[in-house]
Formats: sequence, C-alpha cells, structure tokens
Amino acid sequence: MSSTTTKSPIRLFNPPGLYDASVNGYSHVGLVPAGVRLVFVAGQGGEDVQGALDPDFRLQVRQALANLRTALGAAGADTSDIVKLTVLIVDHSEERLHIFGAEMEAALGEGAKPTCTLIPVPRLALDGMLFEIEAVAALG
Repeated sequence: MSSTTTKSPIRLFNPPGLYDASVNGYSHVGLVPAGVRLVFVAGQGGEDVQGALDPDFRLQVRQALANLRTALGAAGADTSDIVKLTVLIVDHSEERLHIFGAEMEAALGEGAKPTCTLIPVPRLALDGMLFEIEAVAALG
C-alpha cells in the first residue's frame, strides 16, 4: 500500500484487494480529513497565456499541467495537495495514455498520485484541443 508523505493533509493509497494503480499513475482512494478547505480547479487545456494550442498532444498535456500548477498556486495549493483529477483525452489510445503518464510523473514527481478518472472523448470545447484536466485539491 503506497501513501503520501508530504505536508498535505490528504492520504492517497491503493488498498489491499485492488490492483496496484500506481503502475498507471493514480491511486484508488483519497482521504480528506474534516476541516480541510477544498480547491476546485476547472478543466485546464493546453492553451498558452495567449490562448494558442500547439497541435502536438504531448505539448498540450505539458501546457495543461503547467496551467494546472498555476491555478493551484493562485489558491495557495500545489500538486501535492491534489486529491482527484478528471482527465479528458480526444482520440484516446494506449500511446496517449503513456504520454500522459510520463508527463504526470514529470509534473508530480515520485510518490502516490491523486485519484484519477480518464474519459476518452470525441472532442473538447475548442477546435484542436486534445487534452483537458481538472482537479480537486485539499488545503490543511
């Protein structure tokens, strides 16, 4: 069973009886203690500050994760405070899953990852948008 060891009040883990989801970059369970402030971050796409989207999937994922860190920072949170992610991928494939996993590892580092639901979709809000990620974080 893996668990976080950061300053965050949340506990992320994969309980006995379920497969070890850490190999796919997420945890099955996230516990948030009472009295903790929650931060909700709207879906972040791969748009840069001017609203431009790179056509490359990996670069959109990387930019979306940078945008997520910016939004979290504005609320006084960081990636170690994330409890839940929802990920939307256009034309999902195992190749895109591996790209997402590598970029998540680079963005979040080692240790337990947040709970996560990945949803394949036919398209997103903007033409050319290939990836979107939203988050719920907990602040002690």
